[in-house]
Amino acid sequence: MIVVASGNGSAGIGPALDILRAGGSALDAVEAATRVIERAPDDHTVGVGGYPNILGEVELDASLMEGTTRRAGAVAALRGYAHPVSVARAILEHLPQHVLLVGDGAARFAAERGFEPEELLTEPAAEAWRRKVAGLPPVEGEGGGKVPIGTQATLAQDPAHVAGTVNFIARDGQGRIASAVSTSGWAFKYPGRVGDSPLVGAGNYCDDRWGACACTGLGEWAIRAGVARSIVLGMEFGLTLSAACVRAMNDLRTLPLPEGARPVMNLIALDARGAHAGYALDAERDFYRSYCWQTADLDEVQTAPCIPV
Repeated sequence: MIVVASGNGSAGIGPALDILRAGGSALDAVEAATRVIERAPDDHTVGVGGYPNILGEVELDASLMEGTTRRAGAVAALRGYAHPVSVARAILEHLPQHVLLVGDGAARFAAERGFEPEELLTEPAAEAWRRKVAGLPPVEGEGGGKVPIGTQATLAQDPAHVAGTVNFIARDGQGRIASAVSTSGWAFKYPGRVGDSPLVGAGNYCDDRWGACACTGLGEWAIRAGVARSIVLGMEFGLTLSAACVRAMNDLRTLPLPEGARPVMNLIALDARGAHAGYALDAERDFYRSYCWQTADLDEVQTAPCIPV
């Protein structure tokens, strides 16, 4: 039994392992772990306290997947609910022919399933947003402004806040693997922008037979390259965990970026035997340079450096 997490996920590992030690499933474990971080107001990349979009609205994305049947659930651009990972779990269980709900549909489903709505924008996140938009021209229709929202969102881009997600992968006592990803997305993004986190195959993928991968970084990159699925597929085709991760990271380098932009991608991965690793594409950034893990026979969470590529 093991739980692996991104560098900001250490607080969720203990609750996840408690579930596994009690005989619970890997899917239960990753959901519980993710909920801990979604509730942490000091983590401005996930859940309550997440940085809002350019209009000051917090929109959350999440997905989770279990590797036995490869069922998955996901939500994107969800407003007003603090635990998108649990809404995604409800989609998996109660809408079995659906995987992804977005926007108003996701919020409607959350209400139907009895989730309690709440305010997600904390004062620190709101203040960061106010500082960011203070020097920008107003958008069209507001105070005589002539700037489209897209222009304002582009002007508000901050390289330090374009990435940030929490990732969990767990393997339970029966060898079942599950993965979960949750994020508030790109800070001050265009409303409705969706990254890789809720997209199965891009930011999250899991298969008991081979392993799992979860990503955080520039989500548009992970979408274009199908990073999570490509790593699991590499292991299916006989690559080691390390070789599959390195191949996928190097493939990202072939994608063009806007002038002056830097590639940002971190991932955690686990193979079917329980071997694990973290990889970082841009090792010069102070961004999840390490990842966390713990097995059921250890008393404390372990931290290991992400391997730079």
